[in-house]
Amino acid sequence: MAEITSIEPQIKDKTRCSVYVDGRFYCGIKLEVAIKYHLKAGMQIDKSRLDEIQLATEKAQALDKAMTHLSAAMKTKKQIRDFLAKKGYTEAVCDYVIERLEYYKLIDDEAYCRAYINSVKGKGKRALEVDLIKRGAEKSAISLALEDAEEDGEEALRILRKYLRGKDNTKENLYKGYKYLLSKGFSYDTAKSALDGFGGDNENY
Repeated sequence: MAEITSIEPQIKDKTRCSVYVDGRFYCGIKLEVAIKYHLKAGMQIDKSRLDEIQLATEKAQALDKAMTHLSAAMKTKKQIRDFLAKKGYTEAVCDYVIERLEYYKLIDDEAYCRAYINSVKGKGKRALEVDLIKRGAEKSAISLALEDAEEDGEEALRILRKYLRGKDNTKENLYKGYKYLLSKGFSYDTAKSALDGFGGDNENY
């Protein structure tokens, strides 16, 4: 059993309160719900019971908040989960919302990855993979999306030309340009092809 150590009104929303269990924030619920279930400081309670209470009383509101959050732009499942967790929703509520959003086809990590890859210019596959990992996309979704994506050799050449603009066409500068393309996440083969397109001798790269 755990102990509710305090219940405090939320500053940004006076209709809700924050429930602290064993001295740590656990979840947020409506004040009327706290009153209905006689929740109070010093009360012994299983955390699973708090999960049940929040799931029964706030799952619809949590789903509505998630859908509003999605209306601005596509999100990964992790981004939605993190968003709800910051709002004080328990894991049980987050699981419910994710399941509903997937059912309605409102979230799809693979579709998110493909859309992101198509929207970003100036980055190779390795850099795109890092970006998608940071956004919490599932690894399997990232792999599938990148597998079908082709690195833009013309884009790599454009970036190389821009980088070398005003510089002498020396071996040293060409090597720096090559390394610059690698730092942008382009593969070795794409970087070498860009050097060929620029007119450089890439035999030593």
